[in-house]
Amino acid sequence: MAAELTRGQNHPLPHNRIEIRISAEVPVTAGATLADDTGLVRDAGRVIHPGAPTLPGVEVSRQAAAEHRLAVDLDALPEAVHRVSVLIALPATPGSPHRFGALAAPRAAVTGLDGTEVAGYTLAGLDAETAVVALELYRRQGAWKIRAVGQGYADGLTALLTDQGLPRAAELAREIEAAVARGAARAVPVPTDGGRTRRTAAPVGGPDPAGSTAAGSPYDVRAPGDATDRPARSGGPEAANDDVRPAVSEDPAAAPSPGGPVDYTHPRRRQAAPPAPAAGPVPPVAGDAVGWSMEERLYNQVWGMFEDLARSTAAYRSAVDFAESRMEKELDQVLADPRSRLGSAGDVAREAARARRAQLVEQARAVLDRDLAQLTAESEVVEPALPPAYARWDTPVWHAYRVPTEPPMAVRLGDLHLPESDPLRVPLLARLPLERGLWIDSGPVPTSDGGLPDTAELRHLALHTAVLLAARLLAAHPAGEFGVQVIDPAGSGALALAPLTEAGVLAGPPATGAAGVEDVLGRLTERVDLVQMAVRGGAADALPPGLDLSRHLLIVNEFPHGFDDRAVTRLRYLADEGPAVGVHLLLVADREDAAAYGPLLDPLWRSLMRLTPVPDDHLADPWVGHAWTYEPCLVPTGSLVLQEVLRQVAIARTKRL
Repeated sequence: MAAELTRGQNHPLPHNRIEIRISAEVPVTAGATLADDTGLVRDAGRVIHPGAPTLPGVEVSRQAAAEHRLAVDLDALPEAVHRVSVLIALPATPGSPHRFGALAAPRAAVTGLDGTEVAGYTLAGLDAETAVVALELYRRQGAWKIRAVGQGYADGLTALLTDQGLPRAAELAREIEAAVARGAARAVPVPTDGGRTRRTAAPVGGPDPAGSTAAGSPYDVRAPGDATDRPARSGGPEAANDDVRPAVSEDPAAAPSPGGPVDYTHPRRRQAAPPAPAAGPVPPVAGDAVGWSMEERLYNQVWGMFEDLARSTAAYRSAVDFAESRMEKELDQVLADPRSRLGSAGDVAREAARARRAQLVEQARAVLDRDLAQLTAESEVVEPALPPAYARWDTPVWHAYRVPTEPPMAVRLGDLHLPESDPLRVPLLARLPLERGLWIDSGPVPTSDGGLPDTAELRHLALHTAVLLAARLLAAHPAGEFGVQVIDPAGSGALALAPLTEAGVLAGPPATGAAGVEDVLGRLTERVDLVQMAVRGGAADALPPGLDLSRHLLIVNEFPHGFDDRAVTRLRYLADEGPAVGVHLLLVADREDAAAYGPLLDPLWRSLMRLTPVPDDHLADPWVGHAWTYEPCLVPTGSLVLQEVLRQVAIARTKRL
């Protein structure tokens, strides 16, 4: 159980990577100071605050908010740091309260990365204070502990920072207030019972995505740094790529208007004002997230749904694990007591332990079902509102498709779901331009019944999946700004490639044979070399006239068939260097076919994001470690939507020429 601390009490920390959650009745400023072994903060560079939200090992929000989540990695702190003090303060903005005593007591809680609370502290008894040191993490004999402090200062941040030994404390306090004022329009509202408050547990702090992300994964999913610290999308090639965590807009004017019907209070989704009071449940609204445009708001909303589903499922699994461990402990106690080991008393005790386990699991499932119902309702509203680049092939938006005039923010690669959430699906969106290449695995993937699909059928389906992704990328870009080239050494993919070849949207006929492989790889390698040299030398105007500078996707079928050592080296070069200058790679391959190359190609496989042509649970997020099942987006049987979309792309390309 979590420890509920009183002022001055301490508690050991079981983990060195934690999250500190601050909740208050009104938006407050959160920050932290890093002190040495004497307890002093030597300079302003050891203070983390909204104007300087990140230091090694600690990250805070850029704005005032009613809910804060501070990410702390104690192993990443400098060796000289022996104490981390977590502070909160009332912002000096118009309309803000002038003392904590006029508010409900704020609360600070320390949780593990799985969302399990380690210790909590309610800052009761505050009066005239406007700044408070809530908690401190301190090093003792090589281990870290947490202490409930609750030391308040009526003279605000200046007095607090001065007390910690910081020189020029008043100047830094003014800097913090200025940073908070700049972010005041983005303050996070207080959760309300009438709004839609997510009560899930697991954080998405990680790297990741991303930890994740997956860190090398999402999925392999990556988790970049805090979205609130990322600049707004610029639309240029320097924009963030392949992120799984949505960027939060810095444009206050683009934030949802007050009274928005959905209260997104978790740390990655910000609102400008609290929702209007409601007597009962409020239905979700598509695009009710922060962003410069509806497209960006929908992107943020989709990834918020992903985070919510991850947290809800993590909380459920954690509760089930707790119920199991508790039952095992109780059964062990029964067996350890000779008086209850045998006879009716033992049977009663065992039955009671199993009943308590069943009750806990039932309660956890009820909470999960409630969250899934909310997410399902949101999905039913969001899916029909998604633009073509984000939408499934069976949605009506494709029937009204027109070639866009600007590239999208992201593109849909498929759908994700978890065993507990079936049939709910969350779109897998990848930021554009792609930072990593894609790999459609044509190797055997076990089916749900434990069998293996036909090999030839699976290879055809893998190339068909690649064709659908290429078609989506072509349809998502303005005419002439994205080209697709194909290498099919044996010519075995003619049937699957037919939609692209018949529509005439390829940059050239599929390359076959060793000569075709050499020609395509040579031209693309030369293009990458020329553009790299021009960019690095600041001489973009010196590029040869007529050089095609549009983005390109190279589809390679049945790799490494038809590739010699030189061709393999060039392909690895394109995978590593191409994305930065607009050349992207999509392999259709069975990794076992490349076994003859030994470990030579291992870096290539690791650099690509692996997808499968059939549902498979191979994608892992870094935040809570879920194994997500990926499903490709396929065109419904009998539908002509793909041919119609490619026809419009071809017409637009012809007009442009």
